[in-house]
Amino acid sequence: MNAKEFIKHLLSIENYSFSLEEITQHTDGKGTSLKFELARLIDKKEIVNLRKGFYLIIPPRYSKQGQLPIQLYIDKLFKSLNRNYYLGFYSAAKFHGASHQQAQREYVMIEKPKLNDIEKNDLNIRFFTTSNWSNKNILEKKSDAGIFKISSPALTAVDLIHHQTKLGGLNRMLAILEELSEEIDQNDIAELLTWYPHKSTLQRFGFLLEELQVDKNLSKQVMEYLQQSKYFPVLLSPKTKQKAGAVNNIWKVDVNIKLESDL
Repeated sequence: MNAKEFIKHLLSIENYSFSLEEITQHTDGKGTSLKFELARLIDKKEIVNLRKGFYLIIPPRYSKQGQLPIQLYIDKLFKSLNRNYYLGFYSAAKFHGASHQQAQREYVMIEKPKLNDIEKNDLNIRFFTTSNWSNKNILEKKSDAGIFKISSPALTAVDLIHHQTKLGGLNRMLAILEELSEEIDQNDIAELLTWYPHKSTLQRFGFLLEELQVDKNLSKQVMEYLQQSKYFPVLLSPKTKQKAGAVNNIWKVDVNIKLESDL
């Protein structure tokens, strides 16, 4: 079997990606001839070298975009790297029905160590890392190519709030948080509160749930958790040279920006 036949076989079983190791095992192309064949397929835009040793197959229906929906290959990519991941932030929000002003970039949370962002052709993937990996609040969804992992609505919301300064600020995501809050339920929050380590983010989260006037039971859950130990004033939007001043709400959140949703 040559590379082209192997790729055709993968497509026939709804498999849209492969590693160099995998194609080497299944084809008669050895070393140089295989690399030459892959280079030719890249030139013809039939495959894309996503990162060293990992390729995406671009079937005709995606050839115009020159890229694949991330859910068709993300699980296989991280299996090949033997790393934990979940699709998060704006990418996860889209799957939860909150796709307001969807950017042409995908966002993935991974366990440390860091992974370089991918920007090639029309592919743009940004990786965030965490040292507090938990398998909680991670959902499995089904795509044509199989299972992929995404953050639950509650984890998606706190991730956005926690990394707001790197993601365009709170006002950019306010409409998305509003849409996400309709998908968050008490079980989702209860699970989050068993492991989520950033108390200041939970304060901002609870404050915003109240501001967005969602089900009072959700913000009540977060407040009951915070009241179990001491918590201190925090800025709603973290600024490097600014410290939280006087606070006049139970969340101890210093509202240092004007909240303006662009919904």
